[in-house]
Amino acid sequence: PNFGASLHILKVEIGGDGQSTDGTEPSHMHYENDENYFRGYEWWLMKEAKKRNPNIKLIGLPWTFPRWIGKGENWPYDYPDVTAYYIVSWILGAKQYHDLDIDYIGIWNERAFNSKYIKLLRYTLDKRGLEQVRIIASDRLWEPISFVLLIDSELHGVVDVIGAHYPGTKTVQNAILTEKKLWSSEDYSTFNDEVGAGCWARILNQNYVNGNMTSTIAWNLVASYYEELPFGRCGLMTAQEPWSGHYKVEAPIWITAHTTQFTQPGWSYLQVDGHLEGGGSFVALTDGLGNLTIIIETMTHNHSQCIRPPLPNFSVTPQRATFYLKGSFFMVETLQVWHSRLGFESGNSSLFQRLHPVKVWRGRFSLDLDVDEVYTLTTLKTGHKCIYPQPPPPHPFPSNYKDDFNIRNPPFSEAPNFADQTGVFEYFVNASDPGDHVFTLRQVVVQRPITWVSDADQTISVIGNFKWVNLTVTCDIYIEKQRDGGVFIAGRVDNGGIYVRRTKGVFFWVFADGTYRVTRDLAGEEILMKGLSGVRDNAWHTLTLNIQGNSASGLLNGYPLWENVTVSKPSNGWAALGTRSFEFAQFDNFHVE
Repeated sequence: PNFGASLHILKVEIGGDGQSTDGTEPSHMHYENDENYFRGYEWWLMKEAKKRNPNIKLIGLPWTFPRWIGKGENWPYDYPDVTAYYIVSWILGAKQYHDLDIDYIGIWNERAFNSKYIKLLRYTLDKRGLEQVRIIASDRLWEPISFVLLIDSELHGVVDVIGAHYPGTKTVQNAILTEKKLWSSEDYSTFNDEVGAGCWARILNQNYVNGNMTSTIAWNLVASYYEELPFGRCGLMTAQEPWSGHYKVEAPIWITAHTTQFTQPGWSYLQVDGHLEGGGSFVALTDGLGNLTIIIETMTHNHSQCIRPPLPNFSVTPQRATFYLKGSFFMVETLQVWHSRLGFESGNSSLFQRLHPVKVWRGRFSLDLDVDEVYTLTTLKTGHKCIYPQPPPPHPFPSNYKDDFNIRNPPFSEAPNFADQTGVFEYFVNASDPGDHVFTLRQVVVQRPITWVSDADQTISVIGNFKWVNLTVTCDIYIEKQRDGGVFIAGRVDNGGIYVRRTKGVFFWVFADGTYRVTRDLAGEEILMKGLSGVRDNAWHTLTLNIQGNSASGLLNGYPLWENVTVSKPSNGWAALGTRSFEFAQFDNFHVE
């Protein structure tokens, strides 16, 4: 609080082992008889958030589910009691293992909701003593959830918040008629330059002014994923070089502060018409104890376009705005002033600067507003623009990178810098191994998840620098699946995230039946070379893939297996490893140069 973005809400994904835009997040229950509340990074992130702001609200929402939830079907609602048990287990685990209280729980991100399931979820929550956990639905559009709430009184009794995604600052009549809290429960998703900041400034105000929404949640918190994945740098700030420690506090952080440093959950919006005559908008909020905060934005059309939906034309001109304070606010004599100006033509923005206080005379004050500005006027004196040390300088991913996965008590379940795009790759301890491969990386998803997008039919994790052209990848591999098991290492891998199915590159596969293949695609359909390798399951082998210019070659256990295979497109990309299907397999002594 009163530092930077000073966020009020943290919404996290309940990992389901499936692709959810820029990668997969691990489930707390990969299999029916499995429970583990230390996988992935969300537990750590929630605890770090609570250390900084003990009052931050926590929301959980699933994108995907492990397959056993649907008993083999790609659908989470056939056995609603199983799904409710699974979700409630996550909430209980958050409390038991991390002392985290989840405040809100969602249904299924941007997919169908099921009324029977929502009612059963409420029943299950109450039965487990989680009456305080509120339900938000349906994280998609305003309809059909609003209409269904109006005709189903039992459902109306269990849904606390209607959450819509990318509403374009508008709501619908049915949503208003429900008299529920209305939230933009996912929004923004825009490249975090000055235009992204303009988008964020505009919707933070206008979601309430035009759409009665009292919460706006940005996807995503911080861009900490390879920039060439989908929606690169669509976070409030950027920290996409864990190997260098470089990060950048982008303009949307300071736009956020204009609202979050001077309001809190529990404050109320005043019901005024927040449209300014010359274009732009304002909102006013109070804590009910005499404090008042007014936030004004004058973003122009071309400087505030979000990624979606399309923004109809409008005009904003410089204007003088006069505000009248009445009732209990008539006695206010001065207001603190914080100001941002997004400088598009000039290129130098002024962000979250404290200006001289404004004198209020007989409940009235005037301001000269230019375009592309944000003002906060407030009775609070607690605003603060933090000072932070210069981040380390940026540098590309190391051109010589090794990981032997030999770590006894890893802080996370997954190895650093690997970005799983289908399947989940976890640190594994091989208790029975004689010693060379006790600590490995293992692919652990053995059934296709209940998907949110089109996950690949193969598992894959990418790593490195997308700009790499010539490289050598070496890795020890261990196929666990008999007969039709298989694994690969790859270079020049060109895709991931929601597009993972169409990934191309140079893939070197070996299979449990003793054959090998070289393909141009993850799907394994464009075959460049094939033959016999002598590889078998349940034994360690070393694969090496060398790509130089238009030629690739492969080694098995240090001896050439194939060479002079012509490769053209793609011309660059990440290194990767993975499996032929959703199957157990292990990797060790990964090295890319």
